[in-house]
Amino acid sequence: MRMRVKLASISLLVLGAVGACAQVPTQPAMDTASQEALVHKYCQGCHNDKLKSGGFSWAHVDLSKPGENAEQLEKVIRKLGAGLMPPVGMPRPDVATTRSFVASLESGIDHAAAAHPYPGRPALHRLNRTEYANSIRDLLGVKVDVAPLLPADDMSHGFDNMADALNFSPALMDAYIRAAGKISRLAVGDIDTAPYVTTYQLSKSVAQRRHVEGTPIGTRGGMSVVYDFPLDAEYVFKMTFYYSVDGPLYGKSQGKGQQIEVSINGERVALLDIDPKRTKWDDLQTPPIKVKAGPQRVSAAFIQHSEGPLEDVVSPIEYSLVDLNEADMAGLTSLPHLHDLAISGPYNASGLGNTPSRRKIFACHPTSGDDIDCAKKIITRLVRQAYRKPADDSDVEELLNLYVAGRNRDGFEGGIRLAIQAMIADPKFIFRFEPTPDNVAPGATYRISDLELASRLSYFLWSSAPDDELLSLASAGKLKDPAVLEQQVRRMLADPKSESLSSNFAYEWLHLQNLKDAQPDAYLYPNFDKNLAQAMQHETELFFDSFVRQDRNILGLLTADYTYVDEILAKHYKIPDVLGSRFRRVEIPDENRRGLLGQGSILTLTSISNRTSPVQRGKYVLEVLLGTPPPPPPPNVPALPENASSGELKELSVRQRMEIHRKNPTCAACHKIMDPIGFSLENFDATGAWRINDGGLPVDAAGQMFDGTKLDGPASLRQAILKHSDAFLGTFTESLLAYGLGRVIDYRDMPTVRSIARQAAAQDNRFSAFVLGVVNSVPFETSTAESAGPVDATNVAPAREPGRSSGPLTGGNQNIQETKGNVHH
Repeated sequence: MRMRVKLASISLLVLGAVGACAQVPTQPAMDTASQEALVHKYCQGCHNDKLKSGGFSWAHVDLSKPGENAEQLEKVIRKLGAGLMPPVGMPRPDVATTRSFVASLESGIDHAAAAHPYPGRPALHRLNRTEYANSIRDLLGVKVDVAPLLPADDMSHGFDNMADALNFSPALMDAYIRAAGKISRLAVGDIDTAPYVTTYQLSKSVAQRRHVEGTPIGTRGGMSVVYDFPLDAEYVFKMTFYYSVDGPLYGKSQGKGQQIEVSINGERVALLDIDPKRTKWDDLQTPPIKVKAGPQRVSAAFIQHSEGPLEDVVSPIEYSLVDLNEADMAGLTSLPHLHDLAISGPYNASGLGNTPSRRKIFACHPTSGDDIDCAKKIITRLVRQAYRKPADDSDVEELLNLYVAGRNRDGFEGGIRLAIQAMIADPKFIFRFEPTPDNVAPGATYRISDLELASRLSYFLWSSAPDDELLSLASAGKLKDPAVLEQQVRRMLADPKSESLSSNFAYEWLHLQNLKDAQPDAYLYPNFDKNLAQAMQHETELFFDSFVRQDRNILGLLTADYTYVDEILAKHYKIPDVLGSRFRRVEIPDENRRGLLGQGSILTLTSISNRTSPVQRGKYVLEVLLGTPPPPPPPNVPALPENASSGELKELSVRQRMEIHRKNPTCAACHKIMDPIGFSLENFDATGAWRINDGGLPVDAAGQMFDGTKLDGPASLRQAILKHSDAFLGTFTESLLAYGLGRVIDYRDMPTVRSIARQAAAQDNRFSAFVLGVVNSVPFETSTAESAGPVDATNVAPAREPGRSSGPLTGGNQNIQETKGNVHH
């Protein structure tokens, strides 16, 4: 009994420190009788056992026991908070009454949850590809493109770091082993490395008429990549070009004088003439060129001899390779385009070089007779970061034994290479283990260890392993101190590695991954190419990053009067006086272009190839910004009628075709919610460019939001969403919490979501307030012991250090394989 009281006391201390559910209203906003009267008047006519509209019935929901009915009531809160219920055209309570009702439901659920906070328990968390690559970068000082090495990760609820989707299989295990062999050889170096080829390709839809960032000034087109040369050696650079379908070089009409330059770190190493009579079977490659080992920027770009209009037989367009049938047409001033760049080598290696990875790995070099001491020093330091905890003697001993085996075969550096290979293929590196402490009862809630908290924090903010400072604080047991924890959060947010919040979290929350599949019809939108798509993506990532760096109010994501553009994007937006490939911040005087809803990335990914899609745009706003996705379409829904060359469908606007589609009663119910949202964005075409006509007819952006708000364009839609700012902030919080925890959020987590949002509101909705709310929440700092029964939140015990896992995964192919990389143009 004494132990039970002690555990209960610890529970109160832990939950008091976490404080995620402590700030709930002291009194409900509406008593139970008034709630029931409102439900009877406005809701039960449709949501009863007979009709069960939307799959929901009030018949078995007891409003006097909100905690026991939380799963159903959370659905009600979500719909009412966004203004989606009652349906359009049905009687509605006034706004104040609706908010009072929602507040009362939230208050009742949150009070019940405060007594028994829900921590949840993430499944065993495997590092996803991004986390794996970043962890390798920080551990070994080498940047690796893991796409050719590891399969793509599955996504769950919009994110690819959800533990439930990060499965493991024998095939994936083999991929990790092979990746470890290649990475260890690249990081340490191997003088016996056989020559191999790495090829970078440029898509046909990448324009090559302008200067490319990373290439020398005075060039145009081509590509620039950072390539990690494995040895001090000779390398050959081979280039191929685009040709027309019947053989001639695209750009043949330019005649002689076209040249392509190969440069390393901006210094020319080769200048090659392009024979206009060359064919696709002719090679163009440099002689062997000596290059130092390590990461170097390699560029292959055309010398720009003149400025002026191109393709003067047709209108100059950005998508210059839209038609490869016209490569040799008289009067067509087309230019040669690079297809791919292949780097082969090493040949005639002269040494391992002084690479960043070797400097990071080799903290010492052995003198006569002390190689074991030096190897132990190197392994101990690396193990600490790789396994994200102080090095156990057994961990070091295992790897030291492998070092000895490698040393006996390949010398000191061969032994270190084998130890590193085993280390980064070990489950302790690939998985984030959070074992339940031995003294915690099944089903009990307990505070995770400081070391586990350090890993959660680091993979949340950096998508990488904890650094030395974070590990040192965690090892000393200081990270649980709220002041220390907050100081670390702010330090990590200020670190450049927090860019992962933009390139990973915002990228997936805003569905920017869908932009890579967007391919507007080249003949309808000839100024759209992959350069523009990449600029759009970079704009949104830089825009979001400004909220991280400047700790801005998150509502500014909808209203900000600035953005980031380069010349290509500025031209698309009709913003004057922007030249070059450098992105810079610009003011946005046009209210229609402000915030996320005015950015080309979102407007393009919510369109289809030959037109806008009001349905997809409306669905995007409901799902991503308001957290209320519409139901899936019923089966056998007829397709939207497309324009025809003649007849009644000729030259109809998208809105007119949508109105024909909505005459089907099966379609009308959902479309009357989504379509007005999408119609308000119709002044943006399928690539996000502003327009005033569609199909020869003036754009009609008028409509009515589901809550009755009148819409007449993007600015009015923004204001309509801001009327439901609580829904937007709640959706953002829910997404950030899910990403931070790496697990799916359900109705039991909503009290935590609301608590975080309330605390952030008291701090002007600043980005750091949301992050700190997640980090200080019960789910982030605690876990639940596995149990078949219900969770007992009063049984809490302190956690011990994580236990050991199985041994390293060794073996596999240790040869560097031929890879095919991707290029950032």
